Amino acid sequence: MKTKIRVGGIAAMAAAIALVAAGCSSGDSGNDASASGDGAEITWWHNGTGEPLLGFWNDIAKEFMAANPGVTVNVQAFQNEELRNTVLPNAFAGGNAPDLFQSWGGGELVSWVEQGIVKDLSDVIPDTISAIGGTAAGWQVDGKTYGLPFTFGPAGFWVNKNLWTQAGLDVNNFPTTMDELTAAWAQLKDAGIAPVAVGGGDTWPAAHWWYHSAVKTVSPEALQAATASHDFSDPAWATAGENLQSILDAQAFNQGWQATSAQQGAASSAGMVVTGQAAMELMGVWDAGVMGGIYNEANNLPSDTPPPDFLGWFPFPAIEGGAGEKSILGGGDGFSVHADAPAETAKLLEFILSKDVQTRYAAQQNIPVTPGAESALTFAPLQQAAEALHSADYVQLWLDTAFGPEISAAMNPAIVAFMGGQGTPQDVVAAITAASPK
Repeated sequence: MKTKIRVGGIAAMAAAIALVAAGCSSGDSGNDASASGDGAEITWWHNGTGEPLLGFWNDIAKEFMAANPGVTVNVQAFQNEELRNTVLPNAFAGGNAPDLFQSWGGGELVSWVEQGIVKDLSDVIPDTISAIGGTAAGWQVDGKTYGLPFTFGPAGFWVNKNLWTQAGLDVNNFPTTMDELTAAWAQLKDAGIAPVAVGGGDTWPAAHWWYHSAVKTVSPEALQAATASHDFSDPAWATAGENLQSILDAQAFNQGWQATSAQQGAASSAGMVVTGQAAMELMGVWDAGVMGGIYNEANNLPSDTPPPDFLGWFPFPAIEGGAGEKSILGGGDGFSVHADAPAETAKLLEFILSKDVQTRYAAQQNIPVTPGAESALTFAPLQQAAEALHSADYVQLWLDTAFGPEISAAMNPAIVAFMGGQGTPQDVVAAITAASPK
């Protein structure tokens, strides 16, 4: 799903929301920037090529060096796909790998572990790992931690609260169960409002519906087994498809959803929500920035105008009988430490995840992973997303990221075919199993 707007979308939203002063944090982070070992040189590669993240990471490197005389941090930024698909693989193969580098977790990280590229941080920075809780799961393999996220955005429903109010729905009490949600959809339809916009023309937004159904249906243990060993034998995987069929039977999607684009203009699924053509969309946290941009263009507003305040957010609700009632799905960005990196590198990662640094990062309207840092968020839907993230019992990476490219190449088309009436829930599981690396 390389077309997803992840880092770029968050940066766009940050530019569109009035920022809190960068130094707004207070209190002891529990970690400081100090490390031992004069003369250490750390190479740090990341994907924050645009502002404010580019300057922010440079500042963090300078602060760490100032607190550690003799330690040098060389920072370099690369475009995300270039870094992921070309720069890092070439560096790993050529023996000139960086010490601290962007890490997306999931199946890619499993491969790095197998190749001996990344350091096990479990006993190196245990307090930091414990502090961020469930969001570390995507960067863990067989119970050991080989990286940590610095941001994680849970996906959920972005809502046009004006349309919900028009239909007589309470925007202060969004649905928490699938039964409540389908009842809300029925009420929206009775009011002549399309309940849900889906960008099925881009494939992955439709596939996300199965992802969410799976995360709410399948146990965390079975999700972990699928990531680590490609074990899809649990019958709950087929049940996830059956639950999705029940959702489809509610007929809440916009007409022509299979051909609707996700994020390109007023006719896209994002555009439909922000221009009042549909009541909600299931999407990642970047969607507010996308919708804000569409809204500003449609209304001839300056591009840096904040997203409209009629937008709301709530997490995907629980499914009756599902084993993932308190699980949540989303994606994040993180860093891993090279197996041969200086010891000070893990200390740098610990500093990046300190409450002080995370609070300043959150002030740019990015969702932090360190509890308490979310206090710097000022956009209400992001505050609600952060609250949902920190209250979740289990945090699952996007399934395509978690399972790896071989599986996702077969999984998404199988899901979309099933959603279009071609195939069964078991066919989706069969396609995934057949594509699993042997």
